[in-house]
Amino acid sequence: MPIAWRKGIRSCTQHPIGNFISYDKLSPTFRAFTSSITEIQVPQNIQEAFKYPKWKAAVDEEVRALEKNGTWEITDLPRGKKPVGCKWIFTVKYKADGNVDRYKARLVAKGFTQSYGIDYQETFAPVAKLNTVRVLLSLAANLDWSLHQLDVKNAFLNGDLEEEVYMDIPAGLETTSNFNKVCRLRKSLYGLKQSPRAWFERFTKVVKGYGFVQCQSDHTLFVKHFPEGKLAIIIVYVDDIILTGDHEEKIDLLKKLLTKEFEIKDLGNLKYFLGMEIARSKKGIAVSQRKYVLDLLNETGMLGCKPAETPMDTTVKLEESDGSAPVDKGRYQRLVGKLIYLSHTRPDIGFSVSVVSQFMNNPTEKHMTAVIRILRYLKMTPGKGLFFQRTTKKEIEIFFRCRLGRFSD
Repeated sequence: MPIAWRKGIRSCTQHPIGNFISYDKLSPTFRAFTSSITEIQVPQNIQEAFKYPKWKAAVDEEVRALEKNGTWEITDLPRGKKPVGCKWIFTVKYKADGNVDRYKARLVAKGFTQSYGIDYQETFAPVAKLNTVRVLLSLAANLDWSLHQLDVKNAFLNGDLEEEVYMDIPAGLETTSNFNKVCRLRKSLYGLKQSPRAWFERFTKVVKGYGFVQCQSDHTLFVKHFPEGKLAIIIVYVDDIILTGDHEEKIDLLKKLLTKEFEIKDLGNLKYFLGMEIARSKKGIAVSQRKYVLDLLNETGMLGCKPAETPMDTTVKLEESDGSAPVDKGRYQRLVGKLIYLSHTRPDIGFSVSVVSQFMNNPTEKHMTAVIRILRYLKMTPGKGLFFQRTTKKEIEIFFRCRLGRFSD
């Protein structure tokens, strides 16, 4: 196997990922932050989590919170009822300086097994449009607004559950006393189809009571104008909240008011949001998904692959039926789905991703090769992203896209 040498370090791969990652342009504090968010390995299941005291403690903390909230009661499954499944999800919450705030274990119901009209009715997910998030970042960069991030602890547990829903005993909590028993849910839980709606209804009622107006083009955005001409803005993505505006005193007051209503964790200045790393300087705000890219390459076993300089091979034409062998449809869809999310901060792969997404129903080896080509390109440029430059210009620039063609009388 070829051996690559770089700065005196021996590597067993010809294209080590270290050759394509640079921290030179990052400030010392943000360099420490970006390093810390990739250090900790997150368990994939409850059995793996129980091997580590910190993750086991996180599970115990979540169970205590659920029981304290009266989320369920153990009972027999009534005849004709079908319980929904559940699973554990693990993540790490970080402080603004990059240090670990807490290890988080979350019990999630498998809501995809629910049946409309039986164990759920209306649904709504408080998911902010990423276009709205980008607009707020641009405003913050140009108007010098601060960006604060809040996390609502066990947000979905704040919603009351009206429907009759039963759930399997969570993995790791089975005992002889609850053998063949189920959980009758009394409060909403992450994963249930109605949980986001129940939580968001209560949150909306609270912030409207503080004088905020809900935006009609994006219902997760709330704005409040103050008599002195200043304003404060709230945007919600499930249980993550961004606060911004030009009235710091009112923003601090709002944090205190929300803390009275919900169990709020102030994460400080916005640095990591929905897999996006946000770095700020006097020149503007940079947004990248470097960790997201590295995790994707690691998941697909492509950290050591040969990089590509372009996201698409222009000599290859992709078609619905190209004669090549079919590939795993589920794997193809998952990869393309992750690339679609990544394209929010990587417009350079937007066209390539739109092409491969056309073959989600019947992907072939040729289509998968095109997806792999995008991943090889991402290895070459893992830290690329968007930059919202701060400018003193007050003019509005408008760009038109037109199509050229023939015109006749």
